[in-house]
Amino acid sequence: MRPPAAIVTTGDEQPGWARPLLLLVAVLAAILYTWRAGTYLEVYYAATVRSMSMSWHNFFFAAFDPAGTVTLDKLPGAFWVQALSVRVFGLHTWAILLPQVLEGILSVLVIYRMVRRLTGPGAGLVAAAILALSPANVALNRGNISDTLMILLLLLGANSTVTAGITGRWSHLLVAGAWVGLAFQAKMIEAWIVLPALGLFYLFAAPGGGLGRLLRVGLMGVAAGVISLSWMTVVTLVPATSRPYVDGSQHNSLFEQVFVYNGFGRLDQMSPNQQLSKSIGLRIPLPPPAGWNRLLVGSFGRDIGWLLPAALILAVAGLVVTRQRPPRDLARASLVLWGTWLVALTLTFSVSTSINSYYLAALSPPIAGLVGSGCVMLWSHRRTLWARLCALAVVLATVAYQAWLLPASGTGLPAWLEPALLSLGGLATVTLVLALLRPTLPHLLPVGLTASMCMVAVAPSVASVSIAANHLGPFDTPFQSVAVTHGVRAFFDVTGHTASLIPGLERYRNGAPFLMADQTSALAAPFIYVSGQEVLPIGGYTGSIPEPTLPTIESMVRAGDFHLVLQSPTTTDPRLVWIARHCLRAPQPPAQGAEAGLYSIFFCLRSS
Repeated sequence: MRPPAAIVTTGDEQPGWARPLLLLVAVLAAILYTWRAGTYLEVYYAATVRSMSMSWHNFFFAAFDPAGTVTLDKLPGAFWVQALSVRVFGLHTWAILLPQVLEGILSVLVIYRMVRRLTGPGAGLVAAAILALSPANVALNRGNISDTLMILLLLLGANSTVTAGITGRWSHLLVAGAWVGLAFQAKMIEAWIVLPALGLFYLFAAPGGGLGRLLRVGLMGVAAGVISLSWMTVVTLVPATSRPYVDGSQHNSLFEQVFVYNGFGRLDQMSPNQQLSKSIGLRIPLPPPAGWNRLLVGSFGRDIGWLLPAALILAVAGLVVTRQRPPRDLARASLVLWGTWLVALTLTFSVSTSINSYYLAALSPPIAGLVGSGCVMLWSHRRTLWARLCALAVVLATVAYQAWLLPASGTGLPAWLEPALLSLGGLATVTLVLALLRPTLPHLLPVGLTASMCMVAVAPSVASVSIAANHLGPFDTPFQSVAVTHGVRAFFDVTGHTASLIPGLERYRNGAPFLMADQTSALAAPFIYVSGQEVLPIGGYTGSIPEPTLPTIESMVRAGDFHLVLQSPTTTDPRLVWIARHCLRAPQPPAQGAEAGLYSIFFCLRSS
């Protein structure tokens, strides 16, 4: 049988069944990403998108609030796309989610094309299906989080790198660097973590001498750096008085925001959510602590861990099998690409002080690539002893791990899943063992491999369907407890309650240009998203940035720019302490649950 890598030489030729099955996978992805989606939005990002859609000045500078006093605390790449959608279609939940759905579907198509060129259409379809059905990926693409665009752009960069490796045209490597640079605009340093994987693929797959390949990889890095830093540099050159203050920075610096607040500070400092919790006195549930097994246990394991054992076993087996192949072997180079991508991000997520569950979707492409390529590798060598032993190891490790990972109960967890998983695992194991002992029975091995594929995919597939069926989103994890589900919805689904407060706030507004001022952008976000009016954010997202200053607040109170201030009753921020001393405490609207006692409202007519 011809090795899978040889299929690449046929260019764009594919069997007749490939495109219809790919279309079916894309339709399945679209259903999972849209069915019962939009239960809640990350309102901080949604408010920013509304503000960005209101003026081109806000759009370019990524202003959080309509008046453009402070920026978003991230780079705005993904939110530019959402803001354009809102400008075209108007402010609707589906207008914000539409780009995410399209980006998710495009990622499925891109990974198919990429894997097909490396290890054949069968591997491409398996990889596309795994990416489409990855629970972390499904949950991510049902919300308004920037990681969706980053994943698409990184896959486009990887696809361009594959083209450069196959054709030897280094111009495609520059295009790959540009894609990574655009991914940086969506998720900052995380995009750069994948660069070594692309560089290693080119070094393993491209023609030419070693020095020439190294030079071209360096040029790819330069292209990525130039595109990555371009917008930051332009904004930095704009006078501070002509643009919003940069959130996440103590010195009005985008470079500090990106490389400290959102970068290396995540390794040894409190996360933004931890700082926010400290500022407003609200206990925000923290994710599992850093550790080598962080991604293998609990909620993170149920997000991304289902196929990790299979991916790792297949990666190691593939590297051993291809070690004797000639230079430029594409199958081996693809294993290096996906393996490096997986290891680099896994290490990063394991040591970071705090991560969100939706970060883990970035591990879905390498897992899909490794499993898709590995399955075709096993099939092409199915008559060999090592391939049968490898398939048996995948089955035993995966069924044991997935059965252990399943909780006793949880949101959307069907009672039949664990028995079905164990039954399929047992069937696959018995069939593979019989195929080893009775090689004269040719039909046993295909049945065993088919049962193995079904067993490997059943748990993550059910998890993804349960996410869609139970209205879950990017801050949820499969089969989480019912209490956690209610807690997440109560925390994020605040727009309905906020809308009921707007008429009362308007009565106390007393003709002021701003609806009010709020401690932190997080408290201001629902009011901006619901009303589209200016709510001055004091202290940015975490409440700790020096914008606006105390003299500015005093001046704005005297000028009557706002009359209402919403803030924590226990704050020690000098700006808010001044407000508490010089303004009148207003009656607090009724609040329930987590909101009770969270904030106080002050009525500021003048300073005294």
